[in-house]
Amino acid sequence: MKVSLFITCLSDIFYTEVGKDVVDVLERLGCEIDFPKQQTCCGQPAYNSGYQKETRVVAKNMIQAFEHAEYVVSPSGSCAAMFHEYPHLFKDDQEWKERAKALANKTFEFTQFIVDVLKVKDVGAKLSVKATYHTSCHMTRLLGVKEAPLILLENVEGLEFTNLPNKENCCGFGGTFSVKMVPISEQMVNEKVAHVESTNAEVLIGADCGCLMNIGGRIDRQGKPIKTMHIAQVLNSR
Repeated sequence: MKVSLFITCLSDIFYTEVGKDVVDVLERLGCEIDFPKQQTCCGQPAYNSGYQKETRVVAKNMIQAFEHAEYVVSPSGSCAAMFHEYPHLFKDDQEWKERAKALANKTFEFTQFIVDVLKVKDVGAKLSVKATYHTSCHMTRLLGVKEAPLILLENVEGLEFTNLPNKENCCGFGGTFSVKMVPISEQMVNEKVAHVESTNAEVLIGADCGCLMNIGGRIDRQGKPIKTMHIAQVLNSR
């Protein structure tokens, strides 16, 4: 099975090890990986700020970059969900609308691809820590991926898992929201950190680097002894 990796901006710049872990896990599961060098940002910051004309330019580039792909897999539910917004961008352009639909139909978040496409529930990971899991908003609400990460975490040998209180609440990142609404975002992430701390977890696991960067940054500034890990890092632990 051939998979094209959609790395996303945050993974490419700040979490390069996550991309490597995604490749390691998928190759171990029998996938052949390629990395289209034409890929850039998915355009979500511009799209969320109302710049649809500018977003269409980015979207066309990404559609072309992955047009050859059999499957597109991303370590970010948020960015994968953005590909599913592309058909709306081109609602008045039938050609690009169809090309956008084709990309959306073959694009999956990392854990979604493993569970729903590869039909794998246990990747053979081992990690002896007490952990909790943060559910990112776009991944659960827009992409509809809720169970796949938990199914995979249930089968990580040695992992002591505790549900996160109010796990459905946003961490306050929201891309441009955290820049435009700083006081509100700060209160939201403080609340999220308090809930993480209440579980006595050693590790906070997430499936979106934006959320992990936001929550992890606040944890560090507050001096909490809690580590953050992307789920790809957990699933690549042996």
